[in-house]
Amino acid sequence: MESVISSDWLLNYLDDPNVVIIDCRFDLSRPSWGRQQYEASHIPGAFYLDLNQDLSSPVQKHGRRHPLPHPETLAQKLENMGIHFSQTRVVAYDDSRFAFAARLWWLMRYFGHDQVAVLDGGWRAWKMAGYPVSSAIPSSKTGNFPPQLRNDWVVDIEEVKARQEDRNAVIIDSRDADRYRGEREPIDPVAGHIPGAVNFPWKTASDEQGNLYSPAQQRQRWLNGDPAIGENQEKIVYCGSGVTACVNLLSLHLAQLPQGKLYAGSWSDWCSYLEQ
Repeated sequence: MESVISSDWLLNYLDDPNVVIIDCRFDLSRPSWGRQQYEASHIPGAFYLDLNQDLSSPVQKHGRRHPLPHPETLAQKLENMGIHFSQTRVVAYDDSRFAFAARLWWLMRYFGHDQVAVLDGGWRAWKMAGYPVSSAIPSSKTGNFPPQLRNDWVVDIEEVKARQEDRNAVIIDSRDADRYRGEREPIDPVAGHIPGAVNFPWKTASDEQGNLYSPAQQRQRWLNGDPAIGENQEKIVYCGSGVTACVNLLSLHLAQLPQGKLYAGSWSDWCSYLEQ
């Protein structure tokens, strides 16, 4: 399955029992907003997964704001949507330039399920096309989803520290440039970035309308950017809490570059040790 699909494609597969649509809309400042929006109007047949409640574990002292969800817990929710491991085609969407849809896209693949895509342009593109919407909540279904974790896709703080001086690796900060520079920090108690990290803001993978740039443009973004990233360098990607970093992991995938690794705790984990 392609990792990015269009609204036109999805319209043609709305009634396909082997396609499951998941609404991932969320607002960090208003945690209940996404579910409220979903309940009011969504793509017909879509289920909903909440960043805080479904796509993350509870907040921790270290690992902080959005630790990865417990595999069995999320797997049960996926089964209740009728998802069958390695078979069902899953489409994730949001209205935040993939900030939350990419988290689900990455999680599904981390769990071993490659049949997953994001909706290009998200909710906005679907609405702009004039395609049908619904407020009906779909009934639970029966699936089979035994996760097979790709544990080498995730690194912890110790591995990040071990790679800081490694020329064969690059640490990529996915946050906005002013947060990377430490000029603004609206969420975490400490401003700045991991020493040695370079900045590739996640929003630069798409345009302002929420359309992803082409694979060729994604590749140019990495290999001809400032700074340029070596094609075969090991890429460790982080953000504030391991969520929007997944947009950069999607970008690397589209650029056909070697699989990047997620520092799941990200800056919220790193700076939790600086507080001590």
